[in-house]
Amino acid sequence: MRIPNRLSPFLAALACAGGLVVGSAALAADPVPMSGPKYPTELTNKMGVPGERTCFWAVGPFGGDPYQNVAYPETNTIYWGAKFTTPEGAKLRLDGQFAHSRYTSYTTYDDRGLPVETLADYLITPLPGHTNPARHGADRTVTKRSYSIDVTAGGMRDTTRAEGFFHESTTAKTIAAPKNGGTQQVIVLRNYLSDKGLGITGGVPLPAPVLTLADGTELRGAAACKALNTSQLLKISPDSFGIPIARYRELLTLPGKPDTHPATLPSTWYSVFGRKEIEGLFTGEIVTGGRKSEGFYPTVDNQYIRTFTNRKFGPVYVMRGTMPSTPKTVNGDKVMNTKDADLRYWSICSQRGFANTTVVQCLHDEEMVTFGPERNYIIAFSRASDRPRSAYAECGINWLVWPDDGDGMFDPDQGNLIIRNMLARPDFAHSIQKVTKPGEERQVMGSYLPTGFYLNKDMFEAAFTCRSKAEQASLAKQAEEADTAQQAAAKAK
Repeated sequence: MRIPNRLSPFLAALACAGGLVVGSAALAADPVPMSGPKYPTELTNKMGVPGERTCFWAVGPFGGDPYQNVAYPETNTIYWGAKFTTPEGAKLRLDGQFAHSRYTSYTTYDDRGLPVETLADYLITPLPGHTNPARHGADRTVTKRSYSIDVTAGGMRDTTRAEGFFHESTTAKTIAAPKNGGTQQVIVLRNYLSDKGLGITGGVPLPAPVLTLADGTELRGAAACKALNTSQLLKISPDSFGIPIARYRELLTLPGKPDTHPATLPSTWYSVFGRKEIEGLFTGEIVTGGRKSEGFYPTVDNQYIRTFTNRKFGPVYVMRGTMPSTPKTVNGDKVMNTKDADLRYWSICSQRGFANTTVVQCLHDEEMVTFGPERNYIIAFSRASDRPRSAYAECGINWLVWPDDGDGMFDPDQGNLIIRNMLARPDFAHSIQKVTKPGEERQVMGSYLPTGFYLNKDMFEAAFTCRSKAEQASLAKQAEEADTAQQAAAKAK
């Protein structure tokens, strides 16, 4: 059977990687579980949310199901929020330990969910005699790993701090949390990719608030929470977590747009610079001048690109691209190596639409299967019912699930994909951070920006076959048996 010409270069690359052959012997079990913890469905319908929290970190945990799932979290990441009001004349600090994880940070926000300031782990000055394991060359397994940071009220965002790019020469121990509406302060703690077996907090307790009142009285624990009024309701605007539903429906059904809108053929990846640019993905209006990472409670250490897909173009969306290099941490690696990394963290996520803002599944950099010295990859994006038999990690092919309900609101055929680039090395020329205006994504990112096309399940299995170790052993055995049988038949009288 002849494969379409447009697939030929990629199939040739696969052949160089060792070739792939379909077989059922190696596919008895799914070796690529959905990223993040897996829980019975009934857990997401019970009262309460699982996971550690305190009277200070009382909002959340956020993440993939069964945690609170809104504002496009990441399934390998857990988020906690705190809402509080520092009394006049008082000083607030947070005492913590560096988590055993890829990355942690604090980010403060305004009442629209826009970031004010981010303080990443590698910037934080450890206590005397302690080690910051997030810095290059540090011992990630060190026991003495404590720090304290001061949370200031009011002030402006410190624009001299590194945002989006990795600059290890800088350090800090303060973060500004302005009082929204004159009262409420909001801070979010993120923990990306805990080391295996160490739970959602990365093997350390959640940071503890210490409040020093104007008269010098020091409050901790529940007393500090009471004085900070951490039980107050969160003050947010309607568009903090996503595009309002009525507005999203208007954008989805604009006159003259096809029923696949906003997906394009071929697919288009967009670097989003702000809230207005998000609506521009639907209207086609290009708005420039916005600050990046102004989505829904983002961190400024991440930069994002996203694309829309639609099953009316085909049930299996095939992506191919190049993986940037990142540190190895998930297996409890002893030494942090950021010097040789293009990024601190990379992931690709399947999500629902902008009026839903839930995450479905993410693949992080250490679970992505790549081939060749350039670290190329293939991802099949489909509903579970359309998953090709060769779309398994042991076959050399990654798989992301396309939700059965599409955008989770109005269009069951819509797919949403987003790629994160965290803390890019300044001299890495192909990061999302290097994109300075809409439309130059492909020019800047090159092969690090995926290309894609649509197939059905049978076409995919014919074009991208499997070559797992178990399948190769089975093929070798069958070849020997066939040869033996042919020799016996030839000798028969």
